[in-house]
Amino acid sequence: MKIIATSDWHLGNLFHGNDRLKEHEHFLKWLLDQIKSQQPDALLVAGDVFDNGNPSAAAQEAYYGFLTDATHECPQMKIIITAGNHDSANRLEAPRTLLSRNHIEVRGSVRQQWKVTDNGTRRSINYEDLIIPLTAADGTEAVVLAVPFLRSDVVQGESYSDSVNDFLQALTREARQRYPGRIVIMMAHMYAKGADIAKNDASEKIVIGGQEEVSMKGWEDHPDYLTCGHIHKRQHIWGTTWARYTGSVLPMSFAEKDYHHGVDMVTFSKDGTSQVEFLEYIPQHQLVILPEDDAELTPKKLKKLIDESLDARTGDKLGDDFKYVMLKVRRDRMKNDDVKMLENEVATRDAVLCKTQKIMPELEITTITGGKKVTSIEDILNRDPMDTLKEAFLVKNEKEMSEHQEQMLRNLLENIKHE
Repeated sequence: MKIIATSDWHLGNLFHGNDRLKEHEHFLKWLLDQIKSQQPDALLVAGDVFDNGNPSAAAQEAYYGFLTDATHECPQMKIIITAGNHDSANRLEAPRTLLSRNHIEVRGSVRQQWKVTDNGTRRSINYEDLIIPLTAADGTEAVVLAVPFLRSDVVQGESYSDSVNDFLQALTREARQRYPGRIVIMMAHMYAKGADIAKNDASEKIVIGGQEEVSMKGWEDHPDYLTCGHIHKRQHIWGTTWARYTGSVLPMSFAEKDYHHGVDMVTFSKDGTSQVEFLEYIPQHQLVILPEDDAELTPKKLKKLIDESLDARTGDKLGDDFKYVMLKVRRDRMKNDDVKMLENEVATRDAVLCKTQKIMPELEITTITGGKKVTSIEDILNRDPMDTLKEAFLVKNEKEMSEHQEQMLRNLLENIKHE
């Protein structure tokens, strides 16, 4: 049995204001070519099909056009799609009945019902709706557990993480009871504990404090395989040998510039063992950061780097494979006119300038704060406002304020207190 696993398409995404429809069409054409050559038994799309809950007509047209072409090129293949946190569950599920007639199964939300018992009203989850039988061309039998992003109305416990874990284990037990002996394949969309995410400018929507982290470690009766969406870097899920993220199909920020993109081809033997082959996809537009490191370049040297790194534009039109660019400039070395000159230089190349990041020099401010660390809200509330004002002045002007300026601010703060 062969399945292609993918996630995090984010159709309709704008990259720093640039419409990525052509990029997504480029990926979908590549994926269609993989389906033609591999002839898999199933295609699993584990959430974040769209970038938002109200995708454009063009994004939806690309999505449904791909589904039409895929079912035509590989009629025996079953397509299973779940909603991610970026998707509208209702919108994704709206054509469910129609799509199911063409071997396409969509699960946007978990179906629940309330039952009145002698002990009061009790909630019941329809696990069966998430269990989808799958039979390969060679007769291998499996079930796919199609788990959409689990929102708080579904997992109603004191701990979100524990409640998600309980849900996934209960679903797995239900599947094994209903379909004994079959391979169990789960697809989910969640933040697994220990996942490696972009530390700077991370585009994954992670809840601060880690209360959404779900631990997979120590799960004895786990599925034979789990493919997961939500985290954009392709990787194994921590604490397992049987679960992994496929990663996003395009980089979603410059922090993801060096990620590898593509899909997983997973081949299952009849005993449930699996082998994963990474089918790498090269995005249409490369991301370029100039300079790559934190080198302190003068305007002249950065202009030379731009000319060496970026091809010249042909006429006034961008090529099909233009590059997305971020410039890094030092505020203490560049005047506004210099920055404008460099931005104009990028505009002559086969590239789109997405962002100019102004780097502040590192300043020693421990003499002002007395070396005290701010570690909590209480530290901020109890801090002398003058310390904050003096630090802000130093960062802005790269020099400490004079005694006269400090006295003016102290007088102002006293007036604020009295008023």
